[in-house]
Amino acid sequence: MKYMTAEPFRIKVVEKLKKSTKKERLEYLKTAQYNAFRLKAENVYVDCLTDSGTSAMSNEQWSALMLGDESYAGCKSFYKLEKSAQDVFGMPYIQPTHQGRAADYIMAQIYAKKGFYAIGNMHFDTFRGNAEMLGALAVDYVINEGAKANDQYHPFKGNIDLNKMQSLIDEKGKENISVVIITVTCNNNGGQPVSMQNIREVSTLAKKHDIPVVIDSARLAENAYFIQQREEGYKNTPIKEITREMFSYCETATMSAKKDGMVNMGGLFITRNKEVFEVANQLAIAHEGFITYGGLSGRDLEALAVGLQEGCEESYLEYRTNQVKYLGDRLKEFGVPIIEPTGGHGVYVDGRKFFPQIPQSEFPSQRLVVALYEEAGVRAVELGACAFGSKDPETGAPIWPELETMRIAISRRVYTNSHMDVIANALGDIYKNREKYKGMKLVYEGKITSLRHFTAGFELL
Repeated sequence: MKYMTAEPFRIKVVEKLKKSTKKERLEYLKTAQYNAFRLKAENVYVDCLTDSGTSAMSNEQWSALMLGDESYAGCKSFYKLEKSAQDVFGMPYIQPTHQGRAADYIMAQIYAKKGFYAIGNMHFDTFRGNAEMLGALAVDYVINEGAKANDQYHPFKGNIDLNKMQSLIDEKGKENISVVIITVTCNNNGGQPVSMQNIREVSTLAKKHDIPVVIDSARLAENAYFIQQREEGYKNTPIKEITREMFSYCETATMSAKKDGMVNMGGLFITRNKEVFEVANQLAIAHEGFITYGGLSGRDLEALAVGLQEGCEESYLEYRTNQVKYLGDRLKEFGVPIIEPTGGHGVYVDGRKFFPQIPQSEFPSQRLVVALYEEAGVRAVELGACAFGSKDPETGAPIWPELETMRIAISRRVYTNSHMDVIANALGDIYKNREKYKGMKLVYEGKITSLRHFTAGFELL
């Protein structure tokens, strides 16, 4: 007899959630200029804005906090983290940072160069923002199956298109490409994984042309689990063996530890290149803190050392990916268009298919974010025309992204499937009445286009 699989943990501490009225939520939205980032968290019922730093820590992590060594240099807590990270990554040199974007900053300073190309499957906003400020040219070469919001099945929609990569090398010359960055899993297109075969082949092609490879590894354990479940030859391979093979194909890795590190704050810069590590140390000292704490307290280092191990547990990863799939399946029951297959950390709703009457210039996915909060107090995030739109550098004309989605990010070990039902039921009702919705107007944006969604202001049309 096959028994139902429940969460692989017990709930020992709870946090009260505030329910608000629709009238109140309309006022909250107006005050926030219809930007979910500007809403007060206390006024959110189910918070799916991000899975970054929102995990529930385990009793083992909370116990480890009490062991935090707050020494300025050479603290015991760092060496515990170093050993844990070396075990997961299989790489020798570990530089902690206060969070992932700090590791991104250090990486960009080393690998992103003005006028040079940075190839990626789909660069996320923090590196793209750093690249933009440095004058580097970030290009997205995800495979065609992953470049569109569709329900066509492909097990690894995060893969890099090797033909596109080779074409750029041939056209621009290898000397004009400074780095290849593989994001695992690929955040922009649904948390889609990258296959081991693709990581290996990208690495081989890059090495042939002396181009360094970096892996953005915020969701490394989720990617490894998909490799185990979907890729031939890995079915019985332990997760950490898979992660170590993944990182054997790169020179450097960055990590927002607030995802698969299972902590609320922290990041990592990891490399096998001693010269790169020494530069990273100097940048960390200038911007983060001494090299053995990197902007984190000893308590944070201890929690991360434990969290890296817990994030690689197969029972946890089975529950994690299946909860995301559960939400996706519920939404499909209502006919809600989503990116399939569901990824590791959230469900992505196709904004253009959801609201076909709203053009991209009127931000359909942002309108869906607003509608979901208005109806149910659920906060999600737009990853479409605002987050990934850009402007022609010569004419200033808007350039709209191929993907137009709303991401529902699921926090780790935080919500139950009953919360997933709340989300699904609300979106089902909105979808049933989708014809009545109109678009939005962007009334404020910051100077760095790739980061404008964090602070943008909107009006309803």
